[in-house]
Amino acid sequence: MEQRTIYFLQEVTRLYHRYGIKSVTMDDVAHHLGISKKTLYEHFRNKEDLVGYVILMENEKQNRFFSDIRKKRMNAIEELMEVYRMINTVLREYNPSIEYDVRKYYPSLFMKLRDIRRKEMYKSTSQNLTKGKKEGFYRRELNADIISKLQVARFEHFFENDLFTVGELTSVKVFHELFLYHINGILNQKGRIFFEKNFEKYKSNLA
Repeated sequence: MEQRTIYFLQEVTRLYHRYGIKSVTMDDVAHHLGISKKTLYEHFRNKEDLVGYVILMENEKQNRFFSDIRKKRMNAIEELMEVYRMINTVLREYNPSIEYDVRKYYPSLFMKLRDIRRKEMYKSTSQNLTKGKKEGFYRRELNADIISKLQVARFEHFFENDLFTVGELTSVKVFHELFLYHINGILNQKGRIFFEKNFEKYKSNLA
């Protein structure tokens, strides 16, 4: 992908995060980029094509983050705390209408994205659980396959309920509770000691 196209996608991503997908037209995009609609359509066939590139680019960005974490010399708990830090940063800029707009107006794109997310989330969760068990931080008897599937299912159905408001669903506070719910369910005593000793440091860096 050429550099100019990447720049366009980065700018459109900012627009979508600020205003949502549905309300941003191709005219708005062209105006924001300072180009004609003709030029815009030379890069993207239509709005669905543009949305698809934006969503997949954002997903690839997150996948690179997880891949970079796995390359570092961190233990399993430190990896989860890095994920905690990243998601907190993302939530501060996230517009929940993006998820809803893709689901409602671009169902085929949503299904493609769901399948990619499902595969990557299962893989990263399973690898972390296996690593934590080998390091002696996680409960030896936990079933990595079942817990990984539970994590995927929890994420996929996160927005499909009316128990929480949209603001709550995408709030740092709710994510914090979900994170603690997950990690406290997998730690053994050794892992709990390490986590409680180091987690405050991670939280302070988010202030």
